[in-house]
Amino acid sequence: MGLTGQRAKCLTLLLLAAVGVHGVFVEPPQPDTSLRSLAESVTRLPCRYQVEQGEQVVQVTWLKELPDGSKDQIITAHFKDGHTEFGRYSGRVRFESGSPTEDSALLIPSTEESDEGSYTCHISTFPNGNFERHIALTVWILPISSLEPVDLVEGQSFRVAASCRAVGHPPPRLSWDTDLPGQSQNRTKEGGSVSSYYSLHPLRSMNGKKLDCLVWHPGLEQPRRISNRLVVQYPPDATITAATGNWFMGLEKAELVCSSRGHPKPENVTWTWRGGALPDGASVVGEKLVFGRPLRMNDSGVYECVVKNNVGVGKTEYMLTVTEKSQRSGNPPIDNQLLIIIGASAGALIMLLVIVVLLVNRHHRHKNKKLEMELSEKTEEINSLSRQASFRRLNSVSTDPRVQSEDYALLRVDSRMKNSEMSLERPIYKGSQSTLGGKWGPPGGVELDELGRPVVWHDGRESLRGAEMDGEREERRRRVESYLKSSNMSLDSGLPSSLVPVKAQQDDGVGPRDPDQGHLREGDSPPSVAEAHEDDEDGSSYQLSEALTNHFYYSNGLLRPKPHSNAILLHPRGQII
Repeated sequence: MGLTGQRAKCLTLLLLAAVGVHGVFVEPPQPDTSLRSLAESVTRLPCRYQVEQGEQVVQVTWLKELPDGSKDQIITAHFKDGHTEFGRYSGRVRFESGSPTEDSALLIPSTEESDEGSYTCHISTFPNGNFERHIALTVWILPISSLEPVDLVEGQSFRVAASCRAVGHPPPRLSWDTDLPGQSQNRTKEGGSVSSYYSLHPLRSMNGKKLDCLVWHPGLEQPRRISNRLVVQYPPDATITAATGNWFMGLEKAELVCSSRGHPKPENVTWTWRGGALPDGASVVGEKLVFGRPLRMNDSGVYECVVKNNVGVGKTEYMLTVTEKSQRSGNPPIDNQLLIIIGASAGALIMLLVIVVLLVNRHHRHKNKKLEMELSEKTEEINSLSRQASFRRLNSVSTDPRVQSEDYALLRVDSRMKNSEMSLERPIYKGSQSTLGGKWGPPGGVELDELGRPVVWHDGRESLRGAEMDGEREERRRRVESYLKSSNMSLDSGLPSSLVPVKAQQDDGVGPRDPDQGHLREGDSPPSVAEAHEDDEDGSSYQLSEALTNHFYYSNGLLRPKPHSNAILLHPRGQII
């Protein structure tokens, strides 16, 4: 039993020693890692081991795997002896940190295509042994590109117009950016070299058109553009122009201009006259043939202009005929054109004005028509209101002269009766005997009615009868007031009561105005003011009589209305006066 326990303890110690705690790689965390770098740039291969307590890195070694499977030692760093570089890597590689045993990252300052491969970072520790990290490095070479244009000549057959080449790793891809009709052909060679050719049939219209080469590579964020313009050479075309076609004897500063188009642009211009030398006094200035003197009759003839470039020759002729007098007596063509332009502008302006006038006239006619319609509606409305007002006046106060005279006579009789009865009803007794004097009598003690007759006072029996008549008068007064209040029209102007002037609508408490004496019949005496105010019960009758007196006059046995600015009167036959 004791032997078995000792064996168990030994196995436990060995297991702990085998799986004992040791350091870890901080970078790269994975055992196998892939990196990508560009040629002629700095490449960093990471390797950093984090030791635990009681553990120490003794040596760090970087190795590169060769194509045959063997490994080539690059650089070594010992914790005491320092670092050592080997073979062809000497001077090309170095540790990133000054303490390689703590940070073992490897730097390649100028990366080459040959640096591509698989690298191993080997860490030797005490007492836990050796640890490794494997890094696969891919080196990209950015493409080196070029474009070779080709000068073409019009009339040539289908051929290459431009060629584009690029070298890189991985091999780049080429394309063309152009609107020209043509075909492209790509070729790839060993070592990552790619070529592309663009072919077309050259025409003079293609000269100067865009023909760009685009280089595509994974190391580039966007394609690289190589700009190019197609060159197509063609012979010149010559044309002769003149400022005037009216050549006459004595014309000064006469000249001919020879214009040419071609690529390349022609620089040599030659003038001839009748197949030979120019006449005296004529000289060539650039592209112009200038006459330094007035034209003569013998200057007539055929003038030829010849232009040349490295592709071909262009020529043209001009027949100059000199006359004795000017063939044009009017204005030159430019003046005629100016007159035509001015006339056309004036015509357009006149048409515009006519259109504006028509539009304005149409607008005003439409507006006037609308105003006429509104005026007609308003007139019809006013006529309708006038007819309604006339009907209401006709219903309230008749304008028939016969009716007016009868009504006025009845009102006067009623007023007289009231005054007489009032004088009989209210006697003043002196002792037990009645007299002709009273409160309403004159200062002499005798009371007169409105006709100038003495008032006769009745006894007690007739006083009872007067009381009954007084009730009847009170009833008639209430009826008259009710009639006046319910009527919508005024007696004086024929207008609704709401439109009658304030002075015509006085309250019962307002005193009467002096009546117009000229409006009474001959032989009638006007009622006195004192009699009109004898009693409050007679106020309404007095106001009615006052209204008739103020707004009507009596003439030739007829009661006629006084003239009024707001009055609308109807003729007895129904016509508006």
